[in-house]
This record gives sequence, C-alpha cells and structure tokens, in this order.
Amino acid sequence: MNQSDIHPGATLGKSVTIGNFVTIQEDVVIGDGTYIGPHVTIMSGSRIGENCQIFPGAVIGAVAQDRKSTTLKTYVEVGNHTVIREFVTLNRGTLGDTIIGAHVLLMAYVHVAHDCIVEDHVTVTNAAQLAGHVQLHHHAVIGGMAALHQFMRVGAYSMVASKSIVRKDVPPFIKVGREPLCYSGINLIALQRHRFTKEQSDTIHHIYRLIYHSKLLLPLALEAVANQVIHSKEKEMVLSFIRNSPKGIVKKINGSVI
Repeated sequence: MNQSDIHPGATLGKSVTIGNFVTIQEDVVIGDGTYIGPHVTIMSGSRIGENCQIFPGAVIGAVAQDRKSTTLKTYVEVGNHTVIREFVTLNRGTLGDTIIGAHVLLMAYVHVAHDCIVEDHVTVTNAAQLAGHVQLHHHAVIGGMAALHQFMRVGAYSMVASKSIVRKDVPPFIKVGREPLCYSGINLIALQRHRFTKEQSDTIHHIYRLIYHSKLLLPLALEAVANQVIHSKEKEMVLSFIRNSPKGIVKKINGSVI
C-alpha cells in the first residue's frame, strides 16, 4: 500500500508513478509519465513537466531562503524529460519564477536558489550550489561542488570546473577553472559533441584569441571582434552575452580582462 500524502488540490497527469512517503501539496501540477521516487516533497507552486524523473529526498518548491519579504505568488517550473537526482532542492522565486528547462540533469545534492533560470540541456554536477538569480544558458555544464554567486551567468556550451567559485560571468563556448576563476580555453569537447563545424569552431577560436590572448582592453577587443570576425550566430552570441554582463566576465590566465 502506498503511504504518500497527496493533496486533492494537486493535478497529476497520466501514468505518474509515485513512491512511498511522498508529499505533494495543493497547487501542484505534474505532467504525464513522470516518476517520483520515495521521500520526495513537492510543495505548492510547483509545475513539473512530462516524463521527468525525481529521485528520493528531493524537495521542490520550498519558499526562498531569502530575508526579503514578498507577497508575490511565484512558482518552480520544471521542463519535460528533466532528471532531478537525490536530495536536490529547488526554491521558488522572490521577484519571479525559478525555471528549470527541458532535458536538464541536476545531480545529487544540487541546490538551485530563488529566481534562477536553468535553460534546456544543462548539466549541474553533484553538490553544486546556485545562489539567487543565477542563469545557466543551454548546454552549459557545471562541475561538482562549484558555487555560483548571486546574479552570475554561464553562457551556452561552457563548462565550469569542479570546486570553482564563480564570481564573474562565464561567456559562451569556453572552459573556466582555477582559483581565482579564469579562462582556460575553448570547450572543444562540447563543440565536437554537438557537431559544430570546423568553420564554426575556427570562428569561436578567433573571437577568444582577440578577447583573451590579444593585449587589447575588453572594449577594444569587442570592437575588434565586431569588425574582424565574420558574421555568425556564434559571434552574435558572444558579443551579446559580454555586452550585457553588468558584473564583468572571467579573467584570462595570469592577467585580467578589464
């Protein structure tokens, strides 16, 4: 006999599997085909997509761990086919919703704080911690036990090394590591895995040679990228990301990007 507490105000889709000792509060929506393992707690304001997997001990939709008071009704939204492993915690927002995309993998003990946005196909490795308002762009990878300060952004197809402390934004397509965190090259594995062409990879290399390996200050390096690099989606992604980075971007090895 299933010993779970499911509020009659929760909405469950077809073929939802629920383990023992699960708590599902009112105003929860769970999509078709989702698996919810034992001892999971899903709190009011949670919206879970279809064919997700939620493993034992996860807590989804708790109020923000934030001293700011708010009367806003906020939500945690989880996209389709996302995997939430053991003891992951996802908090509702304070100014808006906390959003987890589709095909995301959150490994055991990951914490996603209020107002975070995690886009599709992101991987966050064991025990990584995201403070409030962090944004992870699609296909980013966060290493185990990394800590991301509030309002940080990690660009698409980038990789943050394990145990990193992220205090500056990480532009698209690169790897970062060390302490203090710095640029350590193009994320070639991601480019190969996602079938980027040689022309696309060469363009990305050209962009980051100008940004990180020239002696130009960042504003001049961005101007050089705009003028010297052929037009491409990748070029526009990098320029847009950096130009909209109020906290600044990670440094280069043995030097700074100002």
